[in-house]
Amino acid sequence: MQTAASCPIRYNAPIPIQESAMTPYTPPKDSKIAVGISGGVDSSVAALLLRDAGYDIFGIFMKNWEETYSSGYCSAEEDVEDARDVCETLGIPLHTVNFTAEYHERVFRHFLAEYGAGRTPNPDILCNREIKFAEMAHYARELGADYLATGHYARRGSHHGAPALYKGADNNKDQSYFLSQITPAQLESACFPLGDMAKSEVRRIAESAGLVTYDKKDSTGICFIGERPFRDFLANYFENKPGKMITPQGVWVGEHIGLMYYTIGQRQGLGIGGIAGASEEPWYVLDKNPADNTLIVGQGEHPLLYHDTLTARQLAWLNEPPEAGRSYGGKTRYRQPDQPCRVEWQGDDEISVHFETPQRAITPGQYLVLYDGERCLGGGVIEARSNRAESQP
Repeated sequence: MQTAASCPIRYNAPIPIQESAMTPYTPPKDSKIAVGISGGVDSSVAALLLRDAGYDIFGIFMKNWEETYSSGYCSAEEDVEDARDVCETLGIPLHTVNFTAEYHERVFRHFLAEYGAGRTPNPDILCNREIKFAEMAHYARELGADYLATGHYARRGSHHGAPALYKGADNNKDQSYFLSQITPAQLESACFPLGDMAKSEVRRIAESAGLVTYDKKDSTGICFIGERPFRDFLANYFENKPGKMITPQGVWVGEHIGLMYYTIGQRQGLGIGGIAGASEEPWYVLDKNPADNTLIVGQGEHPLLYHDTLTARQLAWLNEPPEAGRSYGGKTRYRQPDQPCRVEWQGDDEISVHFETPQRAITPGQYLVLYDGERCLGGGVIEARSNRAESQP
């Protein structure tokens, strides 16, 4: 049975969450490894583990966003100071590099285009493929590195002799979803020291080593938005286009301030007051119609929140593509448990995915990620969702 393995690095013999029947992949001892140091606890401990395993390592802190865009919300200055402190504590060099232009061109422009089209993108997935494991990995190679290590909770193993990506052993922190779009070549030079560890163990190691990041709060949400209200951020780039909020039956229930501010399944911020004849159940976004600028909403666990089929394009596979008719595990959002599904090919770059049970709030612009057990196959961008019953005569 194929199971996962990460770089087999241990510190004070942390207890693994899952045993692996696979011989772990180990970078040669004479390898030089660059560690992406973000200023958080995870990358700090990744560097510590590699250093204590005897590797020749150095850190890289990359900047992707200018403070002038952030109105005080971006934490890059605090993060780089923490990164310097960690590297000084570990006695390793730290290089800083600015990829703001590359990030704006290859990630942020896509982010704006998707929101402008009424979709909901995931820039963190695109950042891993286009910036972290592309630009930063190239920079690391220029500095003499053979591998790039990060603090992701994922594991690198092998499949039919080729590098493969597996889920992190800590199911609560598994981040293979965010790595699903990296290329096979990028994976070949990647290393994930935290793959077999639990977050609690990572923090314990950081504290015992005197790392300043040991109790630092995990970053959440989209990095360049920070703690500011999401609507305030988008308002800097889009003109508000108010429109009608209607039920699936076409009944007017309110006004929206612009489709880009809403996502499928959203409950908060709709501002729908008491409606005569309506129940007390909460209102949710069911769909968006850019053609007539209407937001479709409904109450409770409305049937239109659930779909059993989606179409995905912009496909990327880490090893072989999925086979038509075979059962896989599918995720349409991070931290979702694997959902049994089958794939139907619609051409070279389009698949239909049929779930055994209807899935809630499948959202165009987000990523479908497929798994064969613990192994991440890759996936693509969700284009549309439907129900098989709708297409049956």
